[in-house]
Amino acid sequence: MEYLQNLLDGSTVPVVTAFLLGLLTAISPCPLAANITAIGYIGRDITDRSRIFRDGLLYALGRIAAYTLLGAVLIAVLREGASMFALQKAISRYGEMLLAPALILIGLFMLFGHKLKLPQFGFSGGDRIEKRGGWGALLLGVLFAMAFCPTSGVFYFGMLIPMSAAETGGYLLPAVFALATALPVVAVAWMLAYSVAGLGRFYSRMQAFQKWLNRLVALLFIAVGIYYGVIYYL
Repeated sequence: MEYLQNLLDGSTVPVVTAFLLGLLTAISPCPLAANITAIGYIGRDITDRSRIFRDGLLYALGRIAAYTLLGAVLIAVLREGASMFALQKAISRYGEMLLAPALILIGLFMLFGHKLKLPQFGFSGGDRIEKRGGWGALLLGVLFAMAFCPTSGVFYFGMLIPMSAAETGGYLLPAVFALATALPVVAVAWMLAYSVAGLGRFYSRMQAFQKWLNRLVALLFIAVGIYYGVIYYL
């Protein structure tokens, strides 16, 4: 992290600066917990390699969409002379407030949702993983992007957006930032999908443990939700 910070201090290219800010955000404690949760969700179906990598890309797309759209609004507002502090305070407050209960509800749904006749939105319940669609990974990307912790809030609102507002092509910088924040998850998804491509028997054996892996991921969602709840509410 210190190495990235030194690179950031010496960077004079806005695109490079935005990318480094994203990497620093990804490895900060609070966003790192979110990325670990996302990796658990994306990698829970270890027998389907193509799905793992696709969901990793969809998670990245969710983060890119959220950060880019929010950035476009904030850049336009900032160029009109509005105060960034008030906007940051409101977005950070409600993002942190909603993240903990959302993660706990997702975890509970993954454990018991198969007993209810409710829309799944990509978060299938029970021991079986729904093979269609990738809404869960996409929505996780959006959810985690909007949950600004103090560190990610400083990087995004305090450094990225003011820099973007001052640059001619500043509307592209939030997308670069978002890609960097999701890069660790995409890299792990790629490794899970293709690094053991020749171990067919490994995937066959993993089918026997699939239901336990699904439950472990659900418990991970609940645990991280409690972690965020303790940080915000206590």
